[in-house]
Amino acid sequence: MENGSELGQIIDGPTNPMVTPLLNDLYQFTMAYAYWKAGKHNERSVFDLYFRKNPFGGEYTVFAGLEECVKFLANFKLSDEEIDFVRDCLPGSEEAFGDYLRGLDCSDVEVYAIPEGSVVFPKVPLMRVEGPVGVVQLLETPFLNLVNFASLVATNAARHRFVAGKSKSLLEFGARRAQGPDGAISASKYCYLGGFDATSNVAAGKLFGIPLRGTHSHAYVSSFMSTDEIVDKVLRSADGKTTCEDFVSHVQTWLKKIQYSPSLSGIFSETNQSELAAFTSYALAFPKTFLALVDTYDVMKSGIPNFCAVALALNDFGYKALGIRLDSGDLAYLSREARNFFCTVERELKVPGFGKMVVTASNDLNEETIDALNKQGHEVDAFGIGTYLVTCYSQAALGCVFKLVEINNQPRIKLSEDVTKVSIPCKKRSYRLYGKEGYPLVDIMTGENEPPPKVGERLLCRHPFNESKRAYVVPQRVEELLKCYWRGSADEAREELPPLKEIRDRCIKQLENMRPDHMRRLNPTPYKVSVSAKLYDFIHFLWLNEAPVGELQ
Repeated sequence: MENGSELGQIIDGPTNPMVTPLLNDLYQFTMAYAYWKAGKHNERSVFDLYFRKNPFGGEYTVFAGLEECVKFLANFKLSDEEIDFVRDCLPGSEEAFGDYLRGLDCSDVEVYAIPEGSVVFPKVPLMRVEGPVGVVQLLETPFLNLVNFASLVATNAARHRFVAGKSKSLLEFGARRAQGPDGAISASKYCYLGGFDATSNVAAGKLFGIPLRGTHSHAYVSSFMSTDEIVDKVLRSADGKTTCEDFVSHVQTWLKKIQYSPSLSGIFSETNQSELAAFTSYALAFPKTFLALVDTYDVMKSGIPNFCAVALALNDFGYKALGIRLDSGDLAYLSREARNFFCTVERELKVPGFGKMVVTASNDLNEETIDALNKQGHEVDAFGIGTYLVTCYSQAALGCVFKLVEINNQPRIKLSEDVTKVSIPCKKRSYRLYGKEGYPLVDIMTGENEPPPKVGERLLCRHPFNESKRAYVVPQRVEELLKCYWRGSADEAREELPPLKEIRDRCIKQLENMRPDHMRRLNPTPYKVSVSAKLYDFIHFLWLNEAPVGELQ
C-alpha cells in the first residue's frame, strides 16, 4: 500500500492547502470511529455523488471540480497533529483508532466520473466512489465541497455565455465581491471553464493560465487635476522617442478637430481636462493596450471626446487604442451613441477602422440585464460581470448529495416520503443516447452487469419512479458516461486529467450540441433521465422490501 505522499506525486499541479482531510463534518469522523469499532471499516462500499435538480430554473448543469477531487485523493493523508485533534474531538476514542487513521490513504479507492466540463443532469451519478467504507466516508464532505460550488458557478457562467452569444467577449470581474479568497480563485477558474474569456483576478491568471483583462478605475481618473502633472514621460514611437509634451500637443490638436467637426460639434463644448490628463497619462503607460473608463464625469460630453483625442494621438505615433468601458448609465443607449461617435470620427477625420473600437460594459450585469440589452439593441462588444456571476446570486447552492448505494455487494436504498430524495440503488453504469439529428435524447442508468445499449437496437427507457413515464429509444450513438479517473495504485490505467483549456473546450462543445429547447432561458424542455426496465423493477422490489409495512388500528 503506497503512502499519501507517493500517491500525491502522480498528479501534477497545485493543490488547495485548505482542502485537507479535516475539511470534513464531524459526523464523518464519528462514523469512521463507529465503523472501526464495529469492524466494518474495511467493508467494500459504493457511493454515488449526484444532484437532484438543475440550478437557476434551467434544465442543464455543467459538471466541474473533478480535477480538485482527484488531487485531494492523491494527497489524502492525516498528519500526527491532525490525528491528535480528531481524537480530542472524540472523547473516549481508543488510541488504536489513531493508528488506523495514521495508515489511511486512498490506494484502495476507485473513482469513476463523468468527464469534467460535461453537460449533466439530475440523478445521474457525476462520480461513483468505491472503496473501504471507513475511508470513503471521509471523502463525502470534501468531494461535495469541491463539486457543489464549482459546478454551480460553471453553470452560471455557461448561462451568461448563452444569453450573451458566441460573438461577445465575457470578462469575469468578481474577485472583490466573491465569498473570500478561495471563493474568488475558484470562481475565476470555473467561470473560465464555463465559457468566459478572461478574468481580472491576477492570482487566477497565474495559477490556471487564464487570460487577464483590466484597465483602470474612477479613482485613477479623478486623481489627476491637469496635464501639468504628466512630467518626464516618454512615448516610444515607431520612429524613435516622442516627449510627453509632443504627445499632449497632438491630443489637444485632435480634441479641437473633433470639437469643430460639423457632425460632432453639437454633442459637447468643453471636456473635463483632468479626465483628459488621466487618459493621456494612461495611454503613455499603455500605448498598445489603451482602454479607458469614460463615465467618471459625463460619457458623451467628456469621456468619449477625450478618449477619441487620445486614441487619435496614439494613432499618430503608430499605436492603436483598444476601446472604452462603460460602468454606469443606460448601457444600451450609451453604447449606441459611442459607436456612432466613433464611426463619425472615422468618416469625417479619415481614420480607417476607428469605428470598430471595442465597447466594454460593466455595472452589476447579470443574465436578465444582458437579455434586456439584447432586446433593446446595443453596441457592446464585451461584458464585464462580477457580483451576480461569482456569488451565484440567484441560487446559493447546487445541492449535490453523496449516497451509499452498495456495501459488500449488497445494494442499498435510501427511502423518503419525498420521492425526489429516494436514491437509486446498486453499482450502475450510465449512458447517453443520441438521436438521428446528433442531439442527446436521454441518459439511461443500468445495473453494472446489464448489457450496454446498442446502436440501432430499440431500448425501453423508464422514469425511475413514475410508472407511466416510459419510452422506446433507438439510439444512433451510445456514449458511456462514467470513466475511471482514480484506481489508487499508480500503475493502474486511468483517464488523464486534461488541462483547463481542454475542459473549457469540451464544455463549449457539449453546450453547442444540446437541443435548443433544453437550453432556452424561459420554459426549457426537461431533459429525460431514465433507468433500464430491469433496474426499474429492482428499484421497486428493493423499495418494497425495505419500507416498513404499516398497521391500521
